Amino acid sequence: MNSNISVQHNLAEHRFEATVDGLLCVCDYRLSNGVATFTHTEVPPALGGRGIAAALVGAALDWSKQENLKVLPACSYVAAYIRRHPQYQDLMARN
Repeated sequence: MNSNISVQHNLAEHRFEATVDGLLCVCDYRLSNGVATFTHTEVPPALGGRGIAAALVGAALDWSKQENLKVLPACSYVAAYIRRHPQYQDLMARN
């Protein structure tokens, strides 16, 4: 995770967010019955390649683990991130 990126958990909006160079980057989720469904990760194209999405998703998954939540990656980026980081695979919700 890029430690230069400050990720905040916006509980009211159900998302993890970071503002980089004045632009908002987000990882959205829904909570239901102990499962966090990650629905969307968005980083403006001008900020691509800087590890921002990875920082958002890493923070979101760390929070999920801390809260004993299961994870459903409806967002393709979150699914790919979990595949690349085996330490999060035990969070996967079973369908």
